[in-house]
Amino acid sequence: MMEFLKSLTDGNVAAFFLLLLRFAGIFAFFPFFDSQLVPVSVRGALSFFMALLFFPLVSYVSLDMTWENLLIAGVMEVLLGFSASLVLQIVFSAIALASDSISFSMGLTMASAYDPISGAQKSIVGQVIALLAIVLALSLNFHHFVFLFIAHTLSTIPLGGFELSGGIIAYLIKAFAQMFLVGFAMAFPILGLILLSDVIFGMIMKTHPQFNLLAIGFPVKIAIAFVVIILIIPAIMLRFKNELQAAFYALNQLF
Repeated sequence: MMEFLKSLTDGNVAAFFLLLLRFAGIFAFFPFFDSQLVPVSVRGALSFFMALLFFPLVSYVSLDMTWENLLIAGVMEVLLGFSASLVLQIVFSAIALASDSISFSMGLTMASAYDPISGAQKSIVGQVIALLAIVLALSLNFHHFVFLFIAHTLSTIPLGGFELSGGIIAYLIKAFAQMFLVGFAMAFPILGLILLSDVIFGMIMKTHPQFNLLAIGFPVKIAIAFVVIILIIPAIMLRFKNELQAAFYALNQLF
């Protein structure tokens, strides 16, 4: 007990507080952990226990940190988690963009339901693809990578010493621009086939005006899209896997 009380120095308390904020920033913004299915109380408790577990890895303890510097350091720790989460959130946003494009082209935009992950209304097709993406991410030990990433940052970035460099900003801008290209590439087979079917239905209506597009063409288009989704979903998940692994590599290089 006395040894524990002796360890409660100003430097150790400040270091634990900053480490707790680093974990809080990670669990508050990282994909999967920011889900509505994970309560805030669970994320807070997980941040506290992980800070206790990783505290022996802390090699930098400031002994003369003022309250002003401690506040700035705490903000930078949260900013570290936010900026790191953007690298991964862009990948998940790309597949969300692809799924929304697919739903819109199929005419199933109105077929939406409450998404427990995002806490908003989302198309059924988008929810299925998003759940597959999360399952794939977990199969790649995404949750393990989070702890490895924090251990890596503790050895490269001292507590309170994070700076938003130009390299991180440049990568985020480039990745954000790439997000639209990746999302369109994932949805392109279905978008192209549906566009081709619309052209064919238009030609049929031009030659046969009595053709009822809503009664015949609309269900046929949805059926074709579902068949194509079943065929290309492995390719979509493979592209998502490659982009996620590239994001993991970028995090290790940037932080």
